[in-house]
This record gives sequence, structure tokens and C-alpha cells, in this order.
Amino acid sequence: MAILADPVWPVVAFAAVQYADAAFCWKPVDFVRRCLDDVHTPPLVRRLLTPIKAAAGTGLLLGLVVPYLGVVTCAALVAYFAIAVAMHIRAHDLHRNFRNAIALGVVSGLVSLCYL
Repeated sequence: MAILADPVWPVVAFAAVQYADAAFCWKPVDFVRRCLDDVHTPPLVRRLLTPIKAAAGTGLLLGLVVPYLGVVTCAALVAYFAIAVAMHIRAHDLHRNFRNAIALGVVSGLVSLCYL
């Protein structure tokens, strides 16, 4: 199968970020737990974060050979981070994690350009 995304490195790097984030959510490390607590994340959502983030990493990598899947994954990540931004706003948590959510949402949109 030919790799159709260009350049490839942003896709691979962002997939690695998603896999690392999934690992951090498996047994939440302190900074992740504090972030989830700050925005009052429900227990069900906390349990879903690891598989969602792992699936996002996989979708990004599979998108290297099926570009449509990569674009759909990026769109889903933009929506995910938009929800994260809204949760931070609702909780009046407008500090580092809020800025990170905005930045990662923007990165999701930019990485989608690699598939076009």
C-alpha cells in the first residue's frame, strides 16, 4: 500500500501524542487527574478517554493509506477538542489546560491538511 499523506511526519507525531495521551489516561497521572477534576469530567467519560484517544492514534496512522479515514479522524479530534474547550470555559478553568485544548484542536485541523 502506498502512503498517500504528505508530509507524513506531522501525522506520525500527532498519532504518538494521541497514544501517549491514551496511556496517561489509562491510570491518570497527576496532571491529567487534576485537569479532569477541574472540568468536572464524569466517571463514564473518564473511562472512555483511553479507547477514544487510542482509536484516534490508530485512525491517524491508518489515514496514511486511507486518506479519508485520516481526515475523518482529524475532524473528530477537532470536535473532541472543541468539547474540551467548552468544558474548560464552563468550569472557568482558563489556564494552561485550556490553552492546550485550543492548541491541540488547531493542530488537529492542520494535520488534516496532510491528507488532502
